[in-house]
Amino acid sequence: MKLTLGFSPCPNDTFIFDALIHNKIDTEGLSFDVSFDDVETLNQKAMRGELDITKLSFHAFAYVVEEYVLLNSGSALGFGVGPLLICKKENINKIKSQLSTPNAQLKVGIPGKYTTANFLLGVAYPQLNDKKEMVFSEIEDALLNDEIDLGLIIHENRFTYQDKGLHKVIDLGSYWEELTGCAIPLGGIVINRNLDLEIQQKVNRLVRKSVQFAFSNPKSALDFIKEHAQEMDEAVMYKHIELYVNKYSVDLGEEGKKAIDTLFEMATKNKIIPSVDSNLYVD
Repeated sequence: MKLTLGFSPCPNDTFIFDALIHNKIDTEGLSFDVSFDDVETLNQKAMRGELDITKLSFHAFAYVVEEYVLLNSGSALGFGVGPLLICKKENINKIKSQLSTPNAQLKVGIPGKYTTANFLLGVAYPQLNDKKEMVFSEIEDALLNDEIDLGLIIHENRFTYQDKGLHKVIDLGSYWEELTGCAIPLGGIVINRNLDLEIQQKVNRLVRKSVQFAFSNPKSALDFIKEHAQEMDEAVMYKHIELYVNKYSVDLGEEGKKAIDTLFEMATKNKIIPSVDSNLYVD
């Protein structure tokens, strides 16, 4: 049986899925038609129901929970992994002053409306309403070119912004951790609810085995990761993986599920997402 599968070309995803899609583990009769997209494109595809299995932001998951259910493996949660709000170094004092006002006239580059990063921005700074959706990798240059006043960065840009003379305004992951005491849920792997439960459980099992294989054989996926990492330095690639692939990627556990449930409860309370009644997790 062939299933459609979407995930990002970022090192954490290629690290996780390498063994699964390259038959380094027994896939139990399943094969996969893979597409690579940035996270906001994957969010939009999920909203159109285009893929059987896909990575998506937890923020976006709230809008497709009737169609998709979350696997217990493959997710990106953690401490110290959240999005950063950055600006030009010379503008930091002016920016901080404006952020303290209820009517801040600041344009923010965001990596997508339905990203968890944008959800966190809305919780921390509800007054920032002038937002420009961009591909995450273009945000730093937009700041440098004065197209935006603030940039909301994710993924490997956490490791590169300082080299470009940009400055951190706030770590929204740390903000979340202080607010809730939970790991920050960034993205998860979901599967279409219309597929048989047996298939859902099999995919859940296979993704877990793929993550475990990657941890046991960390260099096995190197060529695949490099192929999609957009000229990223190898040290940065593995720093990226170390940051986003952890125990929650193997299995959410009760701690991971508590973090996701807290995110949904807070987002519902703040009217950022609609109320969610469906069971979130694969049985």
